[in-house]
Amino acid sequence: MKTILITGASSGIGRATAELFLAEGWRVGLLARRAAALEEVAAGQAGAVVLPADVTDPQAVEAAFADFVARAGRLDVLFNNAGIFTPAGTIDEIALDDWFASVNVNLTGMFLAARSAFAAMRAQSPQGGRIINNGSIAAHVPRPLSTPYSATKHAITGLTRSLSLDGRPFDIACGQIDIGNARTPMVEGLIAKQKADTPDAPPPETMAVEDAAKSVLHMASLPLEANVQFMTVMATRMPYIGRG
Repeated sequence: MKTILITGASSGIGRATAELFLAEGWRVGLLARRAAALEEVAAGQAGAVVLPADVTDPQAVEAAFADFVARAGRLDVLFNNAGIFTPAGTIDEIALDDWFASVNVNLTGMFLAARSAFAAMRAQSPQGGRIINNGSIAAHVPRPLSTPYSATKHAITGLTRSLSLDGRPFDIACGQIDIGNARTPMVEGLIAKQKADTPDAPPPETMAVEDAAKSVLHMASLPLEANVQFMTVMATRMPYIGRG
């Protein structure tokens, strides 16, 4: 049975991905802060391993990965997904606490998860595995008023490139999926705010979160001799290409 650990597995893209991988017969580690929400995802699923942890806590992350490897036998894939979107504003309006929270979750949290996954994949036999980082369309072009989110997601691209290079001697592949306007609670919240601010504006184009999950499954299912280095999956008509 192939194994995957998913951070941010309690909602949104992480939850949809976890549910798909469980349906496909994978052993799935579910990591997030909210144990009750993880138990909902795991209910009735023999392949689920609930791992309550805060991705910004180095000791908690290390312990969660060690627990999963001990119970599952090995770690084939990490879907490095946990992230937050803090309140919008120009840079001078953004609270410093929101900046630090964004960096701690979106960058440090992904670094810590990748670090633990890399160590596990390097040590196991047979050696190797795959790390899939959840970037964002914001890793290429930002939303207005989103400096913390955009800055951290641009940084994830650098993390992906470095891991991809450094993992080669150990048969560890790393790729990045950049998702645009999947219907997650985070995106629905942004849409609701836009509607309140500009009621006459047309609603943003979105896509089903399950289609993002299917894209992660494709990346994760490849043999280690092949790698999707970067994938963009997005609502077809969203304003990303050209003038939209």
